[in-house]
Amino acid sequence: MEPLKEKSSDVALDPGTPHGQVDEIDGLERRLENKHIQLIAIGGSIGTALFITIGNGLAAGGPASLLIAYVVYCFVLGCINNCIAEMTVLHPVSGGFIRLAGNWVDDALGFMVGWNFFIYEALMVPFEITAINLTLGYWRDDIPVAAVCAACIVLYGLINILAVSAFGEAEFWLSTGKVLLIFILFFFTFVTMVGGNPQHDAYGFRHWNTPGPFAASRTSGDLGRFEGFLACVWSAAFCIVGPEYISMAAAEAKHPRIYIKAAFKTIYWRFILFFVMGALCVGIVVPWDNPTLQAILNGESNKSGAGASPYIIAMSNLGIGVLPHIVNALLVSCIFSAGNTLTYCATRSLYGLALDGRAPKILTKTRRGVPIVAFAVVMCFPFLSFLQMSENSSQVLTWLVSLVTAGALIDYLVICITYLRFHGACKAQGLNRDSLPYKGYFQPYSAYVGIFAMVLILLFYGYTAFAPWSVEKFFQNYTMQIVAPILYFGWKLVKRTKIRSLKDVDLVWTRPVVDAYEATTTEKPVGFWTEILQAFYLKKKDKTPREVVDA
Repeated sequence: MEPLKEKSSDVALDPGTPHGQVDEIDGLERRLENKHIQLIAIGGSIGTALFITIGNGLAAGGPASLLIAYVVYCFVLGCINNCIAEMTVLHPVSGGFIRLAGNWVDDALGFMVGWNFFIYEALMVPFEITAINLTLGYWRDDIPVAAVCAACIVLYGLINILAVSAFGEAEFWLSTGKVLLIFILFFFTFVTMVGGNPQHDAYGFRHWNTPGPFAASRTSGDLGRFEGFLACVWSAAFCIVGPEYISMAAAEAKHPRIYIKAAFKTIYWRFILFFVMGALCVGIVVPWDNPTLQAILNGESNKSGAGASPYIIAMSNLGIGVLPHIVNALLVSCIFSAGNTLTYCATRSLYGLALDGRAPKILTKTRRGVPIVAFAVVMCFPFLSFLQMSENSSQVLTWLVSLVTAGALIDYLVICITYLRFHGACKAQGLNRDSLPYKGYFQPYSAYVGIFAMVLILLFYGYTAFAPWSVEKFFQNYTMQIVAPILYFGWKLVKRTKIRSLKDVDLVWTRPVVDAYEATTTEKPVGFWTEILQAFYLKKKDKTPREVVDA
């Protein structure tokens, strides 16, 4: 086979390039540390779904269906993580998987997935602000909604307009609160199930026996239990996320070959620890036929925010008085963190689109490594949170979020398609994948698993709109499936783009820049747990620079 030929002469830098000339790419500075990358993934992936709306899955399918669904979906997303990890570690570019799709498959695909991702992330920011107001309502209902919205907008603005290291540090502390909350709930589950509760009731796995491990949804019998399982799968599909956030932060990471690879490799453990264990704990602490859960599922309850959380419901049933307030306080920081990460990712996705001409060029303007114009555009979206001040307007915001919910699944489908082209290009151009900085497992079969699962979910998760037929439910569930092809073929017709042949895929691209940076930087890479100890002043920072690698 012919060796891989260099195509991107504009980035083919000599590995001996002095440090300082290659410590940024496309105007974004590499300032995110190992702990920042790891916790940005947590910040974006863990929100209200894991603590509150997971209760809908439990009420519809029961604890066994919920656990099985979360295990299966974690496996699927693990396969997708295999795809995005291999590509991103090789090319940690601004815009992440968006630019990979546009440069390796078809410019129209990059346009479609970029705007799909941007719209989804940007519209979720005001939704998270709304969730904060609902969570604060657990304590009192007279907190000024406008004041909370304004405070969140100002804080998101201040955190994201500063250098990316400031954002990373803020997200580190916010996400630390999420991890603390998760372990508090795990500890609560274990202690209370063995009898450590005011009622001294060692209930164990009682709720798996009564009312039972499986619940029927919509219909009765085996069909109803299968529909209950499907409801749990849909719950998992919109709760479990993460790999895309690592990809979006890759261009601003110090030592991307080390830090980004570590973040992708540890995501499998995060899936098991946070999502699988979370699904198990929820099914232990509260029965699926709990009247409050069922009322929320059927839209017959006005409970929202923390009051709708299965954990808060369980604490109330057990007569625990103080812990719900601690959980609620941590939930506020948890939701705020999710909105903060969404603001960051929406800004970087818009910036990545502009770099390749898929958005106005003015959006590429940066200040101190921050895409300042793209940031200004994104900060218009949080103002939609003021719609919640009117009941009718609030419904508009709910509708907007429902319309774009499928966007995350479309992103994963595109990631798998991009990987198949990348894998094929490696074969066609004689690139041995064993020589890559990171080689994904079980490839290209992981990509096929991801495509199969995402296509099924995208096609069928809104099946309830057809029986009985509901125009409202149809558009809530299938709008993005309709918009995505319009974006793709529209851009294709306007720009006359073509699917790149495998031999024309540019596998060199930014690799010389990243390799040169890794070879010349004098800053020593630091392990994740070392950085954690340093953050809490439990270990002194090692100021010894890494020896410069001789090219």
